[in-house]
Amino acid sequence: MEGAGASVPTEENAFAARLFSGLPDRYDLLAEVLSFGQNRRWRLRLVAQISAAAPKRVLDVATGTAGVAIELARRTDAEITGVDLSAAMLERGRDRVGAAGLADRIRLEQGRAEQLPYEDRAFDAVAFTYLLRYVPDPAATLAELARVLRPGGVLAGLDFAVPPQPFWRAAWWTYTRLVLPLAGALLGGRAWYDVGRFLGPNISRHERDWPVGRLREAWGAAGLVEVEISSMSLGGGRVIWGRRRA
Repeated sequence: MEGAGASVPTEENAFAARLFSGLPDRYDLLAEVLSFGQNRRWRLRLVAQISAAAPKRVLDVATGTAGVAIELARRTDAEITGVDLSAAMLERGRDRVGAAGLADRIRLEQGRAEQLPYEDRAFDAVAFTYLLRYVPDPAATLAELARVLRPGGVLAGLDFAVPPQPFWRAAWWTYTRLVLPLAGALLGGRAWYDVGRFLGPNISRHERDWPVGRLREAWGAAGLVEVEISSMSLGGGRVIWGRRRA
């Protein structure tokens, strides 16, 4: 497959765009507050897997407000392209990129992970964050991410997960179902309340439908090898990385 033609948004795309449309102004601050600082810790672990490969051209998918893209620019010499579905998040991201003095190395574009507008093997590394819960076919999306990755290049992603240990799972359930919506409403208003209500059930559903074993199989089917998984924060987060088969 070479490049991509017209991109047709799905129902999941439209839902994600609506969900995040009201978040950008305070997204970076509240994401850290409501995750007790774990969001940044996970992202730095993701960035470390990419930067270790010393890439020259990187694609950051679901870049949002460009947090990962900025960290990648600080830790590598790469030219970075960030892609996201949300125009509002990208607008905030461009402000952050400019404030960081990185506008000459980071380009942000609107697009869909399921149909990337880039040629085969165009990037040395591909990163994605909090993505697979918002697409209709995670396996097909992984294959599309791998398509634009050169052979031997690194693909790395992170997402929330459900803690496996019963005590921490119960604490996680209480926080995501009861505390998170209320805290989101108090700190960020209705938009953050809606995200807080959505997040816990969505993570649980994705974990049920896409357990670790099935994720590994999808990465392998997409042509990724040497796949490794790191469980973060008592199992509340997960970083996965691998290389495209040479």
